[in-house]
Amino acid sequence: MSRRSGQNGYIEKSGSWYVVRWRMDVEGQDERRYLREKICPISGPDKLSASERERKAKVIVERSGANSEQHFNRVVLGETTFREQARVYLQWAVTRDREPIKDAASIKAALHKWILPAIGDMPLGSLNNITVKPLVDKMKKSKSLSARTVNKYVEYIKQVVASLKDGETGEPIQKRTWDSSVMDLPIVNQKEQRRPSLKARAITQLVEESEGEEQALSVLLAATGMRISEALALETKHLTNHGRTIEVRQQVERDTPASSHA
Repeated sequence: MSRRSGQNGYIEKSGSWYVVRWRMDVEGQDERRYLREKICPISGPDKLSASERERKAKVIVERSGANSEQHFNRVVLGETTFREQARVYLQWAVTRDREPIKDAASIKAALHKWILPAIGDMPLGSLNNITVKPLVDKMKKSKSLSARTVNKYVEYIKQVVASLKDGETGEPIQKRTWDSSVMDLPIVNQKEQRRPSLKARAITQLVEESEGEEQALSVLLAATGMRISEALALETKHLTNHGRTIEVRQQVERDTPASSHA
């Protein structure tokens, strides 16, 4: 709530009075409305000095609740739940112009099986290292989830929390300093990651038993180490240096060439 906090109000003259003006969030409205309250007469025995006017103005604004995080959460965020924001995040992630997610099936599966049942109904503002840790502990005990998968699912949680943005600054409203140690996330050992590969004999057999384009593809994959999705997305423009150099610039996703992020 960076843009809602720390208001002191704006002091001005109105008729025979000094008044303070400030902005207040209103339930059901995107735009905040201005409120105004008298501070003191401009002249006479009840007139206040400039510093006294500033102090009283600050008290008036604070008393209104304009700087209250509770008021902000209730009125502006409506105590948005993780489930509600996850729905908004997915819609944005697949329709955005900058690197949209082509296939959100894996994210949806993680949300529905693991994440939403555990934290779906929690207010977004209550999610932090400590409240996410029980879910991490539960996922670590599952034999079906690897350390890398557990870390990936927690990354989904972080992305959903950060996706609630301030409309004026574009900055995350729920700012977090995530700590893997506090959540006790499992360490991903790259050497233990499953990396399926074929032995030389199997590759030789594959090449010998195939023919035509299929054989050429097998030779290309074996010789370059390219992924099948990258090889299938190759175009003539990617062959340079008189055909001696191959530039890997995209990969196939659902039969459609797309920029490679590997």
